[in-house]
Amino acid sequence: MNKKSIASTIAISAIALVALAGCSQSKSPSSSNTQSSAFSKAQSAVTATPSVLKELAKEAKKQGQIHSVGMPNNWANYSETWKDIENKYHIKHTDNNMTSGQEIATFIAQGKHANADIGDVGFSYCKIADKKGLLAKFKPTTWNSIPEWAKTPDGACMLSYTGTIAFLVDKSLVKTVPTSWHDLVNGHYKISIGRVGSAGQANAALLSAAHAMGGNEDNLKPGYTYFEKLAKNHRLTLETPTLANVAKGGIGVAIMWDFNALNMHALLKNNSNFEVLIPSDGAVTNGYSTALNINGKQLAAAKLSREYMLSDQGQINFAKGNARPIRSDVKLPEAIKKKLLPASEYKNTFHIKNYSAWTKTVKSIPANWQQYVMPYLS
Repeated sequence: MNKKSIASTIAISAIALVALAGCSQSKSPSSSNTQSSAFSKAQSAVTATPSVLKELAKEAKKQGQIHSVGMPNNWANYSETWKDIENKYHIKHTDNNMTSGQEIATFIAQGKHANADIGDVGFSYCKIADKKGLLAKFKPTTWNSIPEWAKTPDGACMLSYTGTIAFLVDKSLVKTVPTSWHDLVNGHYKISIGRVGSAGQANAALLSAAHAMGGNEDNLKPGYTYFEKLAKNHRLTLETPTLANVAKGGIGVAIMWDFNALNMHALLKNNSNFEVLIPSDGAVTNGYSTALNINGKQLAAAKLSREYMLSDQGQINFAKGNARPIRSDVKLPEAIKKKLLPASEYKNTFHIKNYSAWTKTVKSIPANWQQYVMPYLS
């Protein structure tokens, strides 16, 4: 549950985004042409075909390993997915848990001496990284089943699954369960949002609150004002919404993706004291994309991992972790469907309409959060 809540600071995320924003608009020195000369024809292929996949499987087996960032076992059922990939392609997987911003910063910092092969990042972070030439491109065999809004035409970014911002409410601490952002400002319990400016989940929570207060992806000021008020009233905690922090008590409402909230709910002792709901006055639905490091040493394994995650079984694995598969043509078992929240909870959710504006806005979140909210937190 703590994929996007590794110990970090606003400063780290700011450095990461400044590094991305500050680069020239030209491609980085490690462009796709450089990659083509360093790797085999199959590893340089942009489109999956039977022959390409066959060659990638041979090369992945020789490589024998894959190193991911931000793709831990307890996030969206990655445990089962990585086990399947290890068995299918005969490779060993390791992960270093970090936020979306930190993943991209890692790609930059490691450069051609990369240890990280693949990451799982918010769509806006993926698009920023793609523009800077940090990502390898690969369209899986299920490319045509991925909605147009959920992918970039070049094959660098494509959502694997989506989540919607939700409240996980500890009813032993909260007398009246808040069903909206407007309700949330009432009461005296603590609220946890996580690492705003670094984690895609926390940024989405900020956007959702802003939307409920009249803002949008191009205007987060209502969201900053909202959380500034909570911070001034000592309602906002610096504790991240992890299983350990929620279980020990003290956090009345944890704001997170619905799949994280449902997974956490299942793991909590006395979980009858907890409730998961979607705020009725606005919650963004967004997702995560695999990010293939163009300098990754195990690029064959990384491309095969993307291929598997977007296959029927890979999509079902995400659903088992309460995330919603990006592909609508995958038939989910009834037992899995029943674990998800009812459709009625999602009637007032929204998608990001202007990704260009949101990508620009994301770059400014660390500094603005530091200015408006952090002074009132301790």
